[in-house]
Amino acid sequence: MTIEFIFECVYIMKTRRRHRAEIMQARFHGNLSDKRRAALARVAIVIAAGMVACGARADAARAAELLMFEQAGCAWCQRFEREIAPVYPHTEEGRLAPLRRIELGDEEAALADLTAPVRYAPTFVLVEDGREVGRIPGYAGEEAFWGLLAAMTKKLPRTP
Repeated sequence: MTIEFIFECVYIMKTRRRHRAEIMQARFHGNLSDKRRAALARVAIVIAAGMVACGARADAARAAELLMFEQAGCAWCQRFEREIAPVYPHTEEGRLAPLRRIELGDEEAALADLTAPVRYAPTFVLVEDGREVGRIPGYAGEEAFWGLLAAMTKKLPRTP
């Protein structure tokens, strides 16, 4: 099965009933117009992007991650960026729960069930399997961040 055939099937499904027979006939005779092929390609790309997004959401819901709710111009977010962000991916916590940044007010992007709305930037929310495990409201410096994060990550199962 070729990708062209898949594109054509998608296009056929999107067309009105009276045109389906005509398109199927064109498919089997190999004379589908360039204009229709281009339209079909666009539809297939949108569908493929949706499938990838659904897969990404499913993966995000299963994995542990640290969500950072941030806001442009936030001095504490900038301090976190200088002190923690460069080393975080290389730590045990970073490997266990990768950091994902979300704009404050966009809780829908979290793809997780949060126990309460996020009101302050930065707020760090540890999630696993799409559920909130714990949160750190604000950033009070390196020592406080690592201590609070260590306590939260102890609640996550360790994989060998």
